Amino acid sequence: MKIVQITDTHLSPSKVHFNGNWEPLAAWIAKTGADLVIHTGDLTIDGADREDDIAFSMELMRQLPVPVLIVPGNHDVGHFPGSRQPVDIARLKRWRRMVGQDYWVSNHGNWRLIGLNSLLFGQGDVEEELQFAWLAEVLAGRADRRVAIFTHKPLFVDEPHEGDTGYWGTHPAPRQRLYDLLAAHDVALFASGHLHWAWKGTFENTALVWGPSSAFIIDTLEREMPGERIVGAVIHTLGDDVSSEIVALPELTPYYIDEVIHEVYPHSAPKPIVEAAQ
Repeated sequence: MKIVQITDTHLSPSKVHFNGNWEPLAAWIAKTGADLVIHTGDLTIDGADREDDIAFSMELMRQLPVPVLIVPGNHDVGHFPGSRQPVDIARLKRWRRMVGQDYWVSNHGNWRLIGLNSLLFGQGDVEEELQFAWLAEVLAGRADRRVAIFTHKPLFVDEPHEGDTGYWGTHPAPRQRLYDLLAAHDVALFASGHLHWAWKGTFENTALVWGPSSAFIIDTLEREMPGERIVGAVIHTLGDDVSSEIVALPELTPYYIDEVIHEVYPHSAPKPIVEAAQ
């Protein structure tokens, strides 16, 4: 089975900065012979607050020639408590109504594919506990199937037992709960997006993949992270085991968010330096 993982497309009908990469990406997907596309979140620029962003993006997803499974990103359903756009039930209901379940399971031969809503991890609420209980159940019921998990946020950024990395990583407490489940059920693959870096590695017996965004690269707005800055996608081939190929796509324009962040995400743009009066 061949799966194409795409991530962080950041599509919008009103902020069209990265929409130009969609058509060449879709054309490339059609040529791969993929059986399935999995989108690992940040489908939209601002689906957390704009329903039209979700509607526009889903219309594009429906144009793909193969089935598509999607998990949400922070720009789709919100982020941590206390953030500008925290995850809440209204945002989750909008996603579930317009896209589908924010976490899901899909069986394909000897593989069980699991999609998780990583934005629920660290919420400390009923929704987080419901997802953990569901995850334990679907892992326990896998029989002899191998397991691949897809989610937006990575397990860690620099090393497996790092502290809290805030915006970019998974909080330590839910991360340890995930580690325990990965180990207990011999999970073969954990694939994510979010970081706008492309990287492959392992933790214990699980292969880890950070998919590259198909929309933009982050230049100097954030620190260096492991991997490489590219725009592209990932091809996962599932047989008796899994192999993953990160693909840089020259058909895509490597936009830099640094150049347009004041227009796309003005609340995240660096504040201008105001010189004191002499």
